Amino acid sequence: MKRQDDKTSRLKLAVRDAGATKLRILAAARIEFADHGYMGARVDRIARTAQANKRLLYYYIGNKEALYLATLERAYADIRTAERELRLEELEPLAAVERLVRFTWDYFNANPSFVALLNTENLHRARHLKKSPQIPDMNSAVVATVGRILRKGARLGVTRPGIDPLQLYISIASLCFFYVSNIHTLTVVFARDLKARKALDERIEHVVGMVLRAIAAAPARKS
Repeated sequence: MKRQDDKTSRLKLAVRDAGATKLRILAAARIEFADHGYMGARVDRIARTAQANKRLLYYYIGNKEALYLATLERAYADIRTAERELRLEELEPLAAVERLVRFTWDYFNANPSFVALLNTENLHRARHLKKSPQIPDMNSAVVATVGRILRKGARLGVTRPGIDPLQLYISIASLCFFYVSNIHTLTVVFARDLKARKALDERIEHVVGMVLRAIAAAPARKS
């Protein structure tokens, strides 16, 4: 009986170690691909940073392309998980949309590697993402949530009816993403420190105001 218990314990330890190793590999890959792009990234550096040999890397995940796709999938899974934790549907509709806007802004600012990964994959015209069976379902959930919030808002008379939730989500992401991803060039082009705390605070308040005004129901006309 003791021999069987020892065997079970070793198996559990191996599974746990494998999971931890895979997480380290994906974390290292995210940094490498964000810093060097797909073409410039090196599997040797990823393995070294993750403290895993290349043989284990290939065993757990696969070749460089498979590793890059797994990194993208994990990056999207992370933001979708964080969005679910906002519990948006428990809020009043306008407050829910405002929370989503502020979260999106904060997430992009706090996760420059995510912004860099998206920029890289767009350069490749989403060639790798197209191969993922997980991505469409993973990302449709947030649009469905926004849709339910908008329908509730329309029923309550606080948001305009007929707003496309996908278009709204893309607009929110765009208003936040463009500023973050282009902040260095914008700072130079307009000769203004757009990375300063004051500028960042002004930007998010501007975005929140734009989005809420765009979706708010028109005020009732006075008779």
